[in-house]
Amino acid sequence: MTASTTAPESTPLERDARLVNARHKDIAPGEIAIGVIIGRTSEFFDFFVYAIASVLVFPRIVFPYVDALTGTLYSFAIFALAFIARPFGTLLFMWIDRVHGRGTKLTIALFLLGGSTMAIALLPSYAQVGSLSAVLLALFRIGQGVALGGAWDGLPSLLSLNAPENKRGWYAMIPQLGAPLGLIIASCLFAYFLAILAPQDFLSWGWRYPFFVVLAINVVALFARLRLVATPEFERLFESRELQPSPAFSTMFRERRTIILGAFAPLASFALFHLVTVFPLSWVTLSVGEDPVRFLGIEALGAVVGLLSILASGVIADRVGRRAVLGVSAALIAVYSGFAPRLLDAGETGGAIYMLGGFVLLGLAFGQSSGAVNDSFPAESRYTGAAIVANAAWVIGAGFAPLVALFLASRVGLWSVGLYLLSGAICTLGALAINKEFARRSA
Repeated sequence: MTASTTAPESTPLERDARLVNARHKDIAPGEIAIGVIIGRTSEFFDFFVYAIASVLVFPRIVFPYVDALTGTLYSFAIFALAFIARPFGTLLFMWIDRVHGRGTKLTIALFLLGGSTMAIALLPSYAQVGSLSAVLLALFRIGQGVALGGAWDGLPSLLSLNAPENKRGWYAMIPQLGAPLGLIIASCLFAYFLAILAPQDFLSWGWRYPFFVVLAINVVALFARLRLVATPEFERLFESRELQPSPAFSTMFRERRTIILGAFAPLASFALFHLVTVFPLSWVTLSVGEDPVRFLGIEALGAVVGLLSILASGVIADRVGRRAVLGVSAALIAVYSGFAPRLLDAGETGGAIYMLGGFVLLGLAFGQSSGAVNDSFPAESRYTGAAIVANAAWVIGAGFAPLVALFLASRVGLWSVGLYLLSGAICTLGALAINKEFARRSA
């Protein structure tokens, strides 16, 4: 491919990143890994700040005219809008990528993400503007979803393609470290403000501060990513079409089997993801009446356990293969689904066991769920195919999980949440059984 077909590079930040690269020459896989972790941590921090506020804040200030359970269900319905909007963001920003370049695309996407999150920090309450408060919250949440779709940068693929042959499992888990890191920061921030402020002060202005932190984190993440997409390695892979966007609809049609299996392969981990991070906080707050500060502390501790478990998944995957890790962890999640959700009604000890045990399984499964089928795409479809798979998996497996789980638990009982989680484990095991290419040790 000639230089004339390369997308334009137009942002000052990207030019600055190129100057840094020129001084430091080649970028090692470890430097790519750091950039990926920073980028994913910023995304998941945004995600968890909103998720925690969906339980502790929005039902009270946006939906005070209904009971707490209904208000939380409404809040979770708006929570799901970002996952619905995400594929549209991918389509829009891939067009921007092709026409205006990767730097422009990534800059717009991350500032839209930070701007939407900060706009939520300035959200007026129902007492101030009535139902318009919910409308604005939904619009800002859609903005977050569109931005998350556009923030797909191909860096996990770049990391995978630069990974040593015998370290594929280790490098595959690196992007997933952003989830526990983001949860730790978000949980600790909310716990801090809940602990030091009176309830009326927290609901008036204290909850807004974690949202303000987002912009600073996103600026750091933006430059870290731009430095990597401006590397010679990324440029070479872009020129060879391995990290170049392909037409989305033709990719979906041509690679539909890989996309479908790729979307279902991580469902066990994606369903469990929200059932140990978002749903438990809502359940213990509404039904058990537990102190949210204490439970946020348990979530932060669980995230540390999850981080260690993700690291372990990389070591294990390099010894036994990624398919084995995904399959065994899905089977363990199926067993966990049979009894664990009911621990949330078994007091503080039961809740802690549910959380910590869930984070151990989540780390093992989630650690190897990133790009599990990306190697199955041909080079010219890998960038777009990986983005489509990620969007589909989050929509199917995670987007509605808090809403469905809380609805089932409140209407039927906690045992029904176990059935919902079991369905995700069955989907993962089915996808692994169907796609024989997962059996390749190097996948």
